[in-house]
Amino acid sequence: MTKADLITDLEKQANITHKQAESIINIAFDAMIKALYGDDRIEIRGFGSFANRNYKAYEGRNPKTGKIVKVPPKKVPFFKVGKELKESVDAGREKFTIREA
Repeated sequence: MTKADLITDLEKQANITHKQAESIINIAFDAMIKALYGDDRIEIRGFGSFANRNYKAYEGRNPKTGKIVKVPPKKVPFFKVGKELKESVDAGREKFTIREA
């Protein structure tokens, strides 16, 4: 599924214009990106959570030349699937709804 597919699905299900659906998806993604920039954790109950994983600097090796290379520390977004979604996918259920809090 692509971002365009999400926009189309939202447009049809919510009976709104394409431009409105695109705006909603962009606002949601921008908010999530901003949260990860701020090192915040994002949790969508039943679906999963996003958090940054921090990796320390280390010495690696260039596979082509064999030379030792210093790899700087880095932060990488990580997604952990929620229990309900995992069970739903495992059971092969097509319908999955996120309950409101």
